[in-house]
Amino acid sequence: MNKELVKRILSSIILIPLVFYFLLYGSFMSVSFTIVCLIVSLYEWKKMTKNRFIKIFGFIFLFFSFYTFYDLSKELFFLIFVILICISTDIGGYIFGKIFKGPKLTTISPNKTYAGMIGGYFLSLVCLTIVSKLVDYPGTTFQLFTITILLSTVSQVGDIIVSYFKRQARLKNTGNLIPGHGGLLDRIDGMIFAVPTFYLVDLTGYLNL
Repeated sequence: MNKELVKRILSSIILIPLVFYFLLYGSFMSVSFTIVCLIVSLYEWKKMTKNRFIKIFGFIFLFFSFYTFYDLSKELFFLIFVILICISTDIGGYIFGKIFKGPKLTTISPNKTYAGMIGGYFLSLVCLTIVSKLVDYPGTTFQLFTITILLSTVSQVGDIIVSYFKRQARLKNTGNLIPGHGGLLDRIDGMIFAVPTFYLVDLTGYLNL
């Protein structure tokens, strides 16, 4: 096990419970946590992009993304569900990619493979199965399945989008805030797309929330 993987695992062990603690502790902690993460994300995005139009568009998108994160925190179970799907997608992609390797998914992000993509979907569905056993959800199995696949897809696409801008800026990571992961955007690249996606789907009434 290499040093970077050890750092990645240790960071995750510390960060994931910490994030859930802030979310569960109460509104003040949740809002403060969200604002700090937004500020760090805006800083990393500013540092990563040179094109003025793209930079401004990114700022607007990040504000919208974090607003949906804050608004969805009022329905805490669903926010945690989205986060867990993103985390499981990321872990599944990483593990399957490392074990099976195989053809590259895209030149934008050389570490992404088809095996990793399948692993992301697989572990997200495993996560869904576990959550659905623990919590009674008023929707149908088909609704849960489709929203999980959608969130996993958007999370993986978000990862690739951020990787694209990193390559444009000739950066390996968006920052060095989190050992083994890089910057904050490296860690939440999928979530900043998945959370607003869930939020917008919820507005359609599809999920019967």
